[in-house]
Amino acid sequence: MRTLILAAVLSLAAAPALAGQAVTLKSETLDGDGLITLSDLFDGAGSAGKIAVATRPGTSAVLDAGAVQMAARRAGLDWANAEGIRRIVVRAGSDGGVSAPVTRGNVEILTYARSLSAGEMVQPQDVVWAKAAAAPADAPRDADAVIGMAAKRPLRAGAAVSVRDVSAPQVIKAGDAVTVIYQAGGVSLSLEGKAMGAAGIGDTVSVQNTTSKKIIQATASGPGQAVVGPAADQLKSLARAQYAQR
Repeated sequence: MRTLILAAVLSLAAAPALAGQAVTLKSETLDGDGLITLSDLFDGAGSAGKIAVATRPGTSAVLDAGAVQMAARRAGLDWANAEGIRRIVVRAGSDGGVSAPVTRGNVEILTYARSLSAGEMVQPQDVVWAKAAAAPADAPRDADAVIGMAAKRPLRAGAAVSVRDVSAPQVIKAGDAVTVIYQAGGVSLSLEGKAMGAAGIGDTVSVQNTTSKKIIQATASGPGQAVVGPAADQLKSLARAQYAQR
């Protein structure tokens, strides 16, 4: 769940006026006590840095950059946001010695802007670039590698994006009526069955023959459709190639 920027900052009245004081967003935003302040976010915040703008309920929090910019202005700070950042990921840690040391890194990685449920499709606004000490071995180099894909398991906001997190959206669900097709050498055969599980395009799915009740293994090729034989091998090879490109 996105952390809500505090609607009112009670300590503003006690903070000295810092009208128009320019600040820059830190290369890595860390918070050591669960209360995110302006000094956690910006270099040069001065005495206004004690002002809290959000809370971090878990190991990370994702803040709306526009709301952060507004909170900074109310405190007399000026963050230009020339890069057009939309979200800011704040992770557990501290550069003041309160918590275990955290290695600052300059690696740009994709992170999840919100938590996703298993099976939920990744939308363009669901991923955001952030700084990290290191990238996962299978970190995508482009957001397009995961956008439009479905989460294989629950995914936590702020976590690094990995290709293994997602798979092709399901086109067949358990219990769906499925037409299984075999084509080779000019011969074309088909049978009707019932899917015993869910599958995305290129995935193997168990299908029970409606007539014989036997269960066969087929490859999902589209909504309510699956193939066996040479077509299945080609579809699996294509799916593997696309996965490797991601």
